[in-house]
Amino acid sequence: MIRPATPADVPEIVNMIRELAEYEKAAHEARVTEEQLHTALFSDQPAAFAHIAEHDGEVAGFTLWFLTFSTWRGVHGIYLEDLYVRPQHRGGGHGLSLMKELAAICAERGYQRFEWSVLDWNEPSIGFYEKLGAVRQDEWLKYRLTDEPLRRLAGRQD
Repeated sequence: MIRPATPADVPEIVNMIRELAEYEKAAHEARVTEEQLHTALFSDQPAAFAHIAEHDGEVAGFTLWFLTFSTWRGVHGIYLEDLYVRPQHRGGGHGLSLMKELAAICAERGYQRFEWSVLDWNEPSIGFYEKLGAVRQDEWLKYRLTDEPLRRLAGRQD
């Protein structure tokens, strides 16, 4: 079963974010707090959205996503920030069901792009996405500013 996340899901989502960060060998980067996530998902103007996959009443996985906007297409799209299915639930169709839910949202709302990133070493996920018909975007390089370089560019040293 796939359903929108509720405020009661926030602690479990934070736990799964940490599990995902550990899997991606970046546990030290997962700093999100329950309060931050609650605000991001459930404020008057949410910054992000989440869906939960359940199996026999147990949380099996989640997606966390936000809206993008394409100047070329002139409409919103979805950026999938996180897709995670707990190891004991993998292979049961939960990841596919979560992806189908987001694709359905795109179709219902007229969004024309559904995008995400995947680590280049994560062969199981790459294979999964390519089976869905996703096309790798090798011509685009991803850049990121965080921590000190971001503060320096902003002219802040705090």
